[in-house]
Amino acid sequence: MSYAFLHPERYQRSAALFERALRSIPAGVNSTARAQFSGWEPHPIFADHGDGAHLVDVDGNEYVDYLLGLGPMLLGHRPPEVTDAVVERICNVGTVFALPTALEADLADAIVAAVPSVEQVRLVNSGTEAVLYALRLARAYTGRPKVIRFEGHYHGFNDTIYWSKHPDPLEAGDARHPLPVPQGPGVPDELRETLVIAPWNDLSVVEEVLESHRGEIAALITEPVMCNTGCILPEPGYLEGLRSLTERHGVVLIFDEVITGFRLALGGAQERYGVTPDLTVLAKGLGGGFPVAAIGGRREIMELVADGTVSIAGTYSANSIAVAAAHASLEWLADPTRYELLEQRAHRLREGLEQARRDAGVAGSVVGVGGVLQIWFADAPIRSYRDAIEHARPAHFRVFFEEMLDRGVLFHPNHLENLFVSFAHTDDDIDRTIEAAREALRAVRARVGASA
Repeated sequence: MSYAFLHPERYQRSAALFERALRSIPAGVNSTARAQFSGWEPHPIFADHGDGAHLVDVDGNEYVDYLLGLGPMLLGHRPPEVTDAVVERICNVGTVFALPTALEADLADAIVAAVPSVEQVRLVNSGTEAVLYALRLARAYTGRPKVIRFEGHYHGFNDTIYWSKHPDPLEAGDARHPLPVPQGPGVPDELRETLVIAPWNDLSVVEEVLESHRGEIAALITEPVMCNTGCILPEPGYLEGLRSLTERHGVVLIFDEVITGFRLALGGAQERYGVTPDLTVLAKGLGGGFPVAAIGGRREIMELVADGTVSIAGTYSANSIAVAAAHASLEWLADPTRYELLEQRAHRLREGLEQARRDAGVAGSVVGVGGVLQIWFADAPIRSYRDAIEHARPAHFRVFFEEMLDRGVLFHPNHLENLFVSFAHTDDDIDRTIEAAREALRAVRARVGASA
């Protein structure tokens, strides 16, 4: 099914720029998440500028922004503290030296102080890189070959883990013991033997897998909150169970906190849920909108890097711009009252959206924690990827997206993405969003009916 905007005349410049981009850029965009086939139909919206919690497109349409660059803009667009730190660094220090700078140790100390699992940390450039190194460290530390990952999670586009993100259930097979499915062609099939796929939120399957592959599993990697298939919360006791099982079997527990890190608390999901992994991957919320990531964890694992046993390298790793941005961001986030305010506003948004949904008589639920949420149009609770495939109604979500966009509220059109709340969102932004949702959900009811 193809989709259109409610008022395409409002997006004429975006349409023209997209046609131009198609001539020299495959799919007209530089990331799959911005492509038509990822939901941006009939074409992506081209941004002109952002300011705080607001974005203006090239046609002059202004939005309350819950896309937030798919998460990095935790402090909002152009946060002055981060912008000023980066400009000062460029003007007075420089960008890339292939030598360490003093601020790197200050930033490392701040990350260690903030994140419970991190005793030592290395900086890299992206979440994908950080995951690659986390898996390499786990295999080197344990001497084992295999990794457990969960259907519906996303851990970057490295070939060794770019499997079973959103697989076709017919290809993946049994829901309790899915087959590994590569994200697409070009991924070596031989890597299939290094992965064991499991459904999320089911400890009994993880226990079965660990028993049947005793002595083979190096690591279990998970998002502590499932943020790459909408927003799915861990069942009570689930993360604690993963910690207990991995400890019992000598398996490295890796939390992919690319999305949840610094967003759910200063110490991320592990602080919020009180579960400490062995290794942690951080990225989006770390840099205040600049590309920077980190891999950190227990000292005895990270020490494998100290003598070069495990190599973590990169010309642009800990470049001066990234370090300045991340350091300024963490300095700003260190004030706990800011998280209290974010929590209040995000909670009020979730409650307002849920009440609007009920008042409109549309089946579904609003699910979230801290500054991340999703509205599910579904006929049953969603606790795993297979639940989302079976029960969620993407056509309903698309109608909701169109109606909200028309009312000046922006988020990703794919129902398996998220809405992000930033520290820059104000009470007025939340009020405006809830009021827009009331109208939009009534339109969903009128256009596609009450059932999901």
